[in-house]
Amino acid sequence: MSDPNCRYCTRTTDIVEIVADLEVSTLYITKDQAYRGRCILALKEHKTEVFQLSTAEVEAFGRDMAKASKAIYDAFSPDKINYAAYGDGYPHVHFHLVPKYKGGKSWGSPFDLSADPAGAVSPEELKGLIEQIKSKL
Repeated sequence: MSDPNCRYCTRTTDIVEIVADLEVSTLYITKDQAYRGRCILALKEHKTEVFQLSTAEVEAFGRDMAKASKAIYDAFSPDKINYAAYGDGYPHVHFHLVPKYKGGKSWGSPFDLSADPAGAVSPEELKGLIEQIKSKL
């Protein structure tokens, strides 16, 4: 199932770029890199709640999340990865995978979803970050 009004179903890349398609999800990297390596993992099929997934889909999505977060960890060596799921603004099953660094932005508190101009990176730099993650998948 797909929703033509959903940014993840249409694979809209205004604030993200696609890193890779995994088993049941797509890994995106955010163009705002205030948290170096911040990504979003979105289910390929349009569902708005985790409980709508079959047991097999939940297991596969969990494998994708583990694989993606390990690649982010290996690529950027954060001190911790935060995981967050909201969906108020974009109702589609997706999780934010946010590397956190001791002494860095929001260490010890929830990460800030709002855009941070200091996190802007060039298209070339973003491409390099994507390649770093891909090399670890």
